[in-house]
Amino acid sequence: MHRTLPVLLLALVPALGFAQSTSQPSATDAARALAQDAVIVDTHIDAPGMLTDRWMDLGSDAPGREFDYPKARAGGLDVGFMSIYTSAKQDEDGVAWQAANEMIDSVEALVQRHPDRFALLHSPGDVERLRQGARVLLPLGMENGAPIGDDLANLQFFFDRGVRYITLAHSAANRIADSSYAIDRKWNGLSPFGRQVVAEMNRLGIMVDVSHVSDEAARQAIELSTVPVIASHSAFRHFTPDFERNISDELAKAIAAKGGVVQIPFGTAFVDPQGAADTQAHFRAINDFNQRNAELRAAGKPELDRETFNREWSQAHPAPQTPIEAVLDQIDYAVQLIGIDHVGIGSDFDGVDGELADGLRTVADFPNLISGLQARGHSDADIRKILGGNLLRTWAAIEAGAR
Repeated sequence: MHRTLPVLLLALVPALGFAQSTSQPSATDAARALAQDAVIVDTHIDAPGMLTDRWMDLGSDAPGREFDYPKARAGGLDVGFMSIYTSAKQDEDGVAWQAANEMIDSVEALVQRHPDRFALLHSPGDVERLRQGARVLLPLGMENGAPIGDDLANLQFFFDRGVRYITLAHSAANRIADSSYAIDRKWNGLSPFGRQVVAEMNRLGIMVDVSHVSDEAARQAIELSTVPVIASHSAFRHFTPDFERNISDELAKAIAAKGGVVQIPFGTAFVDPQGAADTQAHFRAINDFNQRNAELRAAGKPELDRETFNREWSQAHPAPQTPIEAVLDQIDYAVQLIGIDHVGIGSDFDGVDGELADGLRTVADFPNLISGLQARGHSDADIRKILGGNLLRTWAAIEAGAR
């Protein structure tokens, strides 16, 4: 929805210590049964932006969407964090606060229309009670801290509206932190205000999310936080050298050491080495494009057309088919590196223009992931941790640390 990230075919790096499957796993009966019995938590679903662009009733089958109620129940999804995403452009234009509130309004409207199918979730302690009756629970995660502006009081405001994690920055530096995508580093990590933001998030019990931010910003946030932190949707840089958007081994270990979790996405731009390289190149090309338009504007000349730029880029960088093994390899590597207690899932459904690994196209496909993990030798108890147990434990620790 908010990122057009063209990618090319994956050259898989074998995972360590687990048997490799050579074909795409398909869900077994055992996998489907576990999907329905386990608590599945996905920390990143981009449905809200679509609801505000054009309302779709996600309580019923929504063709073309990767998240809706029937698909969620088919896949066993219990908790889906709704991403309240605002762009760097919205921040620049001063409309991020309004856009964020409109998206929260849309999630609330969805729940109000279908109280038998959805419920808002504000605390991990309410999961068992609220999911009775086959409800899908919808906590909120804010992707990009731009709506906070420069007012710490807005953290309390958004907490009261249900936001339970905040990704400090997105595709460009904001008032809080530097972005992993940006060439220039405005703050060399967190801004002075950003340090206050981390402290206030700790006080309120809002999870600090270091996906998307620069390495130095992530390092400082982890060090400053008095409670665990998360990476809500970050693959491992081990597979995608030089792609700072994915998490380094060092930072992943730091998150685990503090009791946090790294949530693995399904988008090909994150799990595919060439896709990651193209994604980084895309952001650099956009930066060059914007600079060129600024020069043309200053010279009083017509600007280049962004739609033409996007179309030509997409034509030159077609999206590939990426096997589900790419995601399974990420999970295996994470388990080997940081331990089974610190790995989860943050799909990015409805956020990557359909550019997802085969077999993981919608929230109905979680049984395929489970089947693949079972085939690689993971126990059902460990799979339950990956599916949601780890995230809920971390969230509870962060909530308990609020003061």
